[in-house]
Amino acid sequence: MFNVAVFVSGRGSNLRSLFEKVRKDQINICAVISDKKNCGAVEFAQQNSITVFFVDSNVESYSLLIKELLKLSIDLIVLAGFLKKIPDELVDAFENKIINIHPALLPSFGGKGMYGMNVHKAVFESSAKWSGATVHFVNKIYDEGLIIAQRVVDISNVSSPDEIAQKVLNVEHELLPFVVQKISESKVVLKNNRVYVVD
Repeated sequence: MFNVAVFVSGRGSNLRSLFEKVRKDQINICAVISDKKNCGAVEFAQQNSITVFFVDSNVESYSLLIKELLKLSIDLIVLAGFLKKIPDELVDAFENKIINIHPALLPSFGGKGMYGMNVHKAVFESSAKWSGATVHFVNKIYDEGLIIAQRVVDISNVSSPDEIAQKVLNVEHELLPFVVQKISESKVVLKNNRVYVVD
């Protein structure tokens, strides 16, 4: 079984999508980690008997968490709307085993402070005609890890950042389960500093 831990901060729509769409006979979402005790994602995890851990900005809480994740034999960590930068210690402990979903086409509209509606407002105000979602490996710099997969959406006729947000969220819900499934099947390959998703 391929064990997954999901980091969340909000309502958990990507967690829900992942839970519903991945193959249960192959993938086990066995932990949810949050920096917020009262959020939709935590509620969803508890309703589905998924172990929940809470972290704060204290380095010690992450040291304890790493021990717990290693005990659970976690194969992949998924950042799905987690709003805090994860510490370098966690990146080192799970090198090339942490992915993030970002609501834009990286490397554009990424970096510190670029999350949620902040991203969609920046995209809207730039008059970009395309946006989308990116799944990438996590390294020690915000949104700069190698890109695994992207999905593009046409936003040439939108009239608000909210419209962009909805269009992008729809593709996030397809892209994230797809990538997690491929990683679980060893079909995501790193070669010459590029990432290939194979059939």
